Amino acid sequence: MRSGRLPFALNMMKRFLTLTAIIEAATGLALIAVPAIVVRLLLGAEISGASTPLGRVAGAALLALGVACWLARDDRQSRAARGLVVAMLIYNIVATAVLAFAGIGLGLHGVALWPAVVLHAAMAVWCVACLRRGPQNGAMDGNQMSNS
Repeated sequence: MRSGRLPFALNMMKRFLTLTAIIEAATGLALIAVPAIVVRLLLGAEISGASTPLGRVAGAALLALGVACWLARDDRQSRAARGLVVAMLIYNIVATAVLAFAGIGLGLHGVALWPAVVLHAAMAVWCVACLRRGPQNGAMDGNQMSNS
């Protein structure tokens, strides 16, 4: 390894986990603080009653995912970090499908809906790329790196 740079695959996962941490934590905090605004931006709809605390619980879950990604960003070769990327892949696929259905099937349209759909789809593709380029697929393990 030259000049302290990470192998490409490890750097890709670190960038993914860092960006995911920032996006999900920010979205989670927004849902906790002002769920009605987030829903209006995404779906162009109002929420009330039980939807407000449910939105805040969803925000707490996103904040937790963001914190987990932040804490795992320097631990890219562990099974736990790869498991976190698998979990984020599932989340991003489901988020893409649910939001796209909200726009196409339910006719809900907020200004942030389609950008969010594209973002989640892109993040799902990035998850797959991180998993395909994992330690067993071309990156060097710790012993190989120290012998290089």
